[in-house]
Amino acid sequence: MRTQPTPPWEVSTKASKQDSVVRTALAARQLINVDTGRLDLPGASPDYRKLFALYQGLTSLTALATRVDQSGVGETEAARIRQRFASGISEVGAYLQTAGFEDIRMVQGVSSTSAKTSAGVARDATRIVTRPVHDGDLASSVPNLEGPVVFDITIGTVGGNVPVPIDLAGMGAQTRTLDNVITFINGKLAGAGVATRLGREKVNGAPRTLQLGAKTITLPPQADQWALVLQGASAESVRFTAPQTSDAVYVVQAAGVAGGNELLKFQSDGGTAPAPLQPSGQTGWVAGRASQTALPKGVETVRASAVASDGSLWIVADIEAAPGSQPLKGERDVALMKFDPSGRVVATRMLGASNQANGYAIAIAADGRVAVAGSVTGALEPGARVVDANLSDSFVTVFNGAGEELWRQRRGARAADEATAVSFGIDGRIYVAGRSRSAMPGASGLGGWDGYLQGFSATQAHSLAPFIAAPVSISQFGTVGDDSVKAMTVDGLSIYTAGVESGRVVVRHYTPGADGTPSLSAVRDLGAASGDVTGIAVSAGRVVLTGTTRNPALDIATVNRAHSGSSDAYVAVLGADLLPAAADRLTYVGAAGDDSVADMKVHGGKVWITGIADRPPGAPAADPRQGYLTRLDPLTGAVEWTRTWPGADQQASPLSLAVASGGASVLDRLGLPQGLVSVGDSKTLTAATALRPGDRFYVSPADGSRRRAVTIDAGDTLQTLARKIEQAASGQLKVTVAPDALKPGETDALNSGRLQRLSIVPRDGRAGAILTSGETGRDALAALGLSPGIVSPKPAAGDIKTFAMALPPTLSLTGAVQIKSTVETLRAAVRVVRDAYKALAPGASRPPITGAPPAYQSAQLANYQAALARLGG
Repeated sequence: MRTQPTPPWEVSTKASKQDSVVRTALAARQLINVDTGRLDLPGASPDYRKLFALYQGLTSLTALATRVDQSGVGETEAARIRQRFASGISEVGAYLQTAGFEDIRMVQGVSSTSAKTSAGVARDATRIVTRPVHDGDLASSVPNLEGPVVFDITIGTVGGNVPVPIDLAGMGAQTRTLDNVITFINGKLAGAGVATRLGREKVNGAPRTLQLGAKTITLPPQADQWALVLQGASAESVRFTAPQTSDAVYVVQAAGVAGGNELLKFQSDGGTAPAPLQPSGQTGWVAGRASQTALPKGVETVRASAVASDGSLWIVADIEAAPGSQPLKGERDVALMKFDPSGRVVATRMLGASNQANGYAIAIAADGRVAVAGSVTGALEPGARVVDANLSDSFVTVFNGAGEELWRQRRGARAADEATAVSFGIDGRIYVAGRSRSAMPGASGLGGWDGYLQGFSATQAHSLAPFIAAPVSISQFGTVGDDSVKAMTVDGLSIYTAGVESGRVVVRHYTPGADGTPSLSAVRDLGAASGDVTGIAVSAGRVVLTGTTRNPALDIATVNRAHSGSSDAYVAVLGADLLPAAADRLTYVGAAGDDSVADMKVHGGKVWITGIADRPPGAPAADPRQGYLTRLDPLTGAVEWTRTWPGADQQASPLSLAVASGGASVLDRLGLPQGLVSVGDSKTLTAATALRPGDRFYVSPADGSRRRAVTIDAGDTLQTLARKIEQAASGQLKVTVAPDALKPGETDALNSGRLQRLSIVPRDGRAGAILTSGETGRDALAALGLSPGIVSPKPAAGDIKTFAMALPPTLSLTGAVQIKSTVETLRAAVRVVRDAYKALAPGASRPPITGAPPAYQSAQLANYQAALARLGG
């Protein structure tokens, strides 16, 4: 005798063909429809119909995911499938929230007795560890501390600033071991009556290995490496300065076959700072390099960097994983990172893209504001409409000098577009340039990729009100072919753009009209690009342009240095009006091989360029490549300073550069930064994580009744969010802020800056609650690193069984790897549905029945009683 209705996955049930399932799914308004299900066992629990409807929905989604990657599927059909799949996943989530199962509990996410955010906020650190400054025996002298070492420490206290001058000449004939130097400096600090001290710490890296084919060889360990430790006090600030300085040049590069990224710091000639010596534990060192620092893991590439007036370095990076194991909302995001002059990351701001984003440009205003521009695919602004979630749009985000977001704008054409340059105007506007495949809003397309220049203005109702930004001008330009803007600069009221238009190097000059809207004043065509444009700047009233070309005859009359015959870097000097003139100059920079320019900066009338040097034409990607950094006079073409270097595994690929006036000093030898030492960052969640104001998730009781939204506000911290979650859970959950556990042997003083995270558990004697993701593009659970699902006590005998499908709402069909993972996830969810079916069988472990029976059981019992009566009659 059957005790359960026949499920739709039984072999005896005729299965629909895959293409038929796909066609039905694309045409149907709903993938889950309880009303269409029929049970072949009278009086069976309504849970069966609900479960079978869920199964049919998951089967349809699996068919869609399988179909999209098959051969013969065109882009139009694939787009329809992706769109239907996205709405289908949302439909599953909505269905599970309202289905109202009676004898089982189905949740979209996971089931756990506790949850902890992977997103965290660091506590203020009173202990700072530098990079290694010495290796080997502590009893030996430290080479980097020999010779003149003079600097000042200023300790800020409640009673005012306390200057502490340091001159290691005061050690006399004493050997300058690391311990002796630390003791000498601490004696000066103690004599000044302050609590701040220096110490040391062993910072040996991971064991070294060498891969030879399939065999891994462990190399001999390196000598012990030692770093300085700055142990501060909560009531004191620390500032380092040096009387003798030189300009510093920062180069970000990709290095090694493993794809790591590094920050290199060079000390320019000139100035008064003593020349840097080879620091401890560095690879590929060349004279003049002061430090080498690995960028955080997860940084995929860097395309732009700039130095602020306080000497700090800002870079815009594409990241596939956030520093500090912070979660991303989507697959890839853009991060704005701030480094102090010693190369230590002191702040990170993520864009918060729900799918993926790329950062292409950065600009810093005189007042410290930082603008970042690039492209974003998928949702960015919570609740904002996206024309096509599969195409890229341009974005610009502006931060104040402290890294707090002021405003952002997303502007998109119907086809793909991206912002590739950004500048601050003296009129208070921000200008963004880029390219678009169709007409930008308010402009007209010309064909292919077009260039564009757009202006934005932001206003405040009062000093405490949020900024409201809006576009104020747009110009779209180019040819019927493919055009681009690769660089832009603002000089007074003049705006210059440079790019490649239909294969030719073109510079444009814009000036404001009567209403302030930029209008085109001049265009200069320099001939066939046979390469690319890298940067543009204005110096002493002249326009300086750089790039890479194979064209030996760019259209400039006076050539300082001829083309080498392969791919060369070029530096061009033009008049401000862009008209051809006798004063124009062109300098080719390169050797017999291929040379390229990754970035340029003009500083003090001189041009700095960096890129790959003298690589054999056509060399395979795995062949060695050397980086270079060169300073030249753009008017004469004279190379005044240059360095080349290999990277790890003979692979060096410079990505960006920035120049800091007076940014290098003897402090670099000690791994200490010039300026105020940063000990903490913003504690707001929108600054420390990928969360954006307006992001949200939902909390509902374990019984699935009415859910409540938890919405992120701009000023939310871990503490305020904990209270919001507890209130939304109606007391079912206990949410606390907990610091990461200390490692064996650590004390709180040794790791004062460790992360704090939210810990979520059910309250004693309560059933817990269900966490549900927010809508696509504004899901706060993803940015917090929390999985949707139920947080409840460990089930006791007889409790309703919970079935967690581990079905994230972020499933997508964006690539072969993602599609494969999505199909596997859906099939696992189907297996969970089958397990739930088994649990509904009579005799399965079920909770004791109390109170009035459900209506379907009353009806079933009445039918049985009537049948018995007939048999007995």
